[in-house]
Amino acid sequence: MAGSQSTQESSMSPRSALVNEELRRRSKERLLHAAVELVGEHGYEATTLGDIADRAGSARGLVSYYFPGKRQLVQSAVHRLMHRTLEEALEREPRTEDGRERMARAIDAILGLARDRPVLMRQHMAGLLQAEGFVPCPEQRRLAELLGDTVARHGSRDVEADYPMLRSLLMGAVYAALMPGAPMPVPVLRAELFKRYRLDWEMGVPPDTEASGGTGGADLARFFSTEPEADA
Repeated sequence: MAGSQSTQESSMSPRSALVNEELRRRSKERLLHAAVELVGEHGYEATTLGDIADRAGSARGLVSYYFPGKRQLVQSAVHRLMHRTLEEALEREPRTEDGRERMARAIDAILGLARDRPVLMRQHMAGLLQAEGFVPCPEQRRLAELLGDTVARHGSRDVEADYPMLRSLLMGAVYAALMPGAPMPVPVLRAELFKRYRLDWEMGVPPDTEASGGTGGADLARFFSTEPEADA
């Protein structure tokens, strides 16, 4: 009898572990999604970890289980939004392997976030200047991989030097677009970046077209996998 019970428990354990892993994954995704929404709505200071947990429908203790603090959670959430926005822009139809077109799409995607999510992106940029500074995370690494690949496809002979330059130029453009009291127009910033990388204005998604980069709508749920995976 005891042996039979032990056998049953042994056969159930792997499935239970998979179920628990899936539940943890979905909880983390909901926290990232909630962080982006709340900081975008109310700003960083006005958003508490409790608010994020409540919006996500998660226990408050789970936040500290996944993230050391609010700054790390928000940075991870924004980097997720950035890398998924960039990924979507690079892979949208018509698909292309042309390095110049992909660079144009990348620039438009990041400038589009500054235009579409000004509160969120302003808070993110301000956070990078705090004492904690830049917090590496898996989401940021994926963003770095995409930008590095974009630089390589554009024809860089030294990606290790050219990727940080592209990152810095994009960050500078976002800062300039969001500067309180003295913002620079996104089309002007776009023109300067396009000139530097020798891109034609018609490439990417020009500002005067219907869908001009960015997140392409208010619903960000597609960037956060909160639903059960098909094989879960």
